[in-house]
Amino acid sequence: MDGIANVVTVLGDRITNNVVGTFANMTAEKWIRLIIIVGAYALLRPYIIKLGGKAQMKKHEEESAEALRGTISPNELRGQKAMVRLPGEDSDSEDDEAQNGESSAADWGKKARKRQRMVIKKLIEAEEDKLRESKEEEEDKDIEEFLLKD
Repeated sequence: MDGIANVVTVLGDRITNNVVGTFANMTAEKWIRLIIIVGAYALLRPYIIKLGGKAQMKKHEEESAEALRGTISPNELRGQKAMVRLPGEDSDSEDDEAQNGESSAADWGKKARKRQRMVIKKLIEAEEDKLRESKEEEEDKDIEEFLLKD
């Protein structure tokens, strides 16, 4: 145990002597140089990290592209994309024609078709609500007839 304690005290003494000696012997020129280096590091560090992140992302994308090259289907090679439908979403004849027929790189009018689909859904829901309310009113009238007859 004396050997370990002796090593620890020697290391402690050497570290304190070196640190104190370094800062005690520094001139104004060395202090300015140290401040410039630390300040430059503090200012440039975020940009260096972003640059490294971009390089890492690019490398990751290349690796994932290499992994996917072997799994490309013939339809993807021809330029057709698989249509993904969400549960509960109605199919449109326009979308089916686009999937079965020609397919372009840019899906022209896709947002407009979605907007039109939403407008039609809202109109149908409004009409169903009106029918439901009118049916409820008719049922209320039928009940009133039975209540008034007695």
